Amino acid sequence: MAEEVSNYENLTDLACEKIGGQILFATDDWFAPAENLLKCEDPVFKAGLFTEYGKWMDGWETRRKRKPGHDWCIIKLGMSGIIKGIEVDTAYFTGNYAPKFSLQAAKLKSDDEAKFPSRQIDAMGTECSKEAFAQVKAIKTEKWKELIPMTPLTAGFINTSRSFFKIDSDKVYSHIRLNIFPDGGIARLRVYGEVQHNVDLSTKEEIDLVAMKNGGVCHSYSNAHYGHPKNLISPGIAKNMGDGWETARRIDRPPILVADERNILQVPGNEWAIFRLGCIGEINKVHIDTNHFKGNYPDSAKLEGGIARNGVIVWKTVLPPTKLAADRDHEYSIEDLLCCGPFSHIRITMMPDGGISRLRIFGKPISKHPEIH
Repeated sequence: MAEEVSNYENLTDLACEKIGGQILFATDDWFAPAENLLKCEDPVFKAGLFTEYGKWMDGWETRRKRKPGHDWCIIKLGMSGIIKGIEVDTAYFTGNYAPKFSLQAAKLKSDDEAKFPSRQIDAMGTECSKEAFAQVKAIKTEKWKELIPMTPLTAGFINTSRSFFKIDSDKVYSHIRLNIFPDGGIARLRVYGEVQHNVDLSTKEEIDLVAMKNGGVCHSYSNAHYGHPKNLISPGIAKNMGDGWETARRIDRPPILVADERNILQVPGNEWAIFRLGCIGEINKVHIDTNHFKGNYPDSAKLEGGIARNGVIVWKTVLPPTKLAADRDHEYSIEDLLCCGPFSHIRITMMPDGGISRLRIFGKPISKHPEIH
């Protein structure tokens, strides 16, 4: 059953193209290719824009089926993980949305993935060949674990387009099969979950303890007006401001700003985000990157760490309030840090507001979280 609100947006979208989500197979891509499902950006509508195949749409849209069966596609998750919830967005598909859908999942080995046929880069205006269909049919993806049974969807109007579904499972999956019945369009598919990372506690090398790829996850935050703080732990360098964490301007800023002897502005408010590290670890180095944020970077930031015990975290200062600069990767070595842990969670606070593109917490893994096996 669809939920009224999303409880999953703090979690990683395991399927998005930014972290490596990939379409391996689709039965049909006539009006718009299935790759659009995995875009990080919200869908858009371009009035009056047509291709030689029909109306341009920002999603996956198949032709009106005129033969037995239904349409479906296979998605390789960018990172294997435990799926907690699904969002299906039919935005702008108002008279052409898929009436029903279902979702299946599996954990595949690399040898199994190699059995899929190669995928055409620009598949618009095509359907799968008989040979490709037979090759995928032999993999028996229709027998994968059903996570969501056949369920109605709603039209892509502004108040009805987004549907959220809870997944009750603790199993790790690497691939999903999205079925639409019988045909039509979906703008985006979000697969919210937690990355499954097997921590090597014997390693002598530093790892990014908070990185999404290593199991880090956004726990909570104060404000995400322009960009969600989970972007801070995404792979790679941010491509623009929208790929970082940016808050609204705080309305409690003093009319006239003053600074202390360190040139740090004295403001009453701040914005914060808490992350659960991929494992309990000790910190050796911190990066706070304001890349792309030139007229809207925070004046200063601080970092705290703590161990969660019975849902309570006692915070210790890792990096005291420190002046930041525009469009720069700020690196802090162990000599700059007041406390190095071990920690299970970290909290970054920006004063008074603004944008940060990436946060990296390098250190040594100590142990797994007690609740994660």
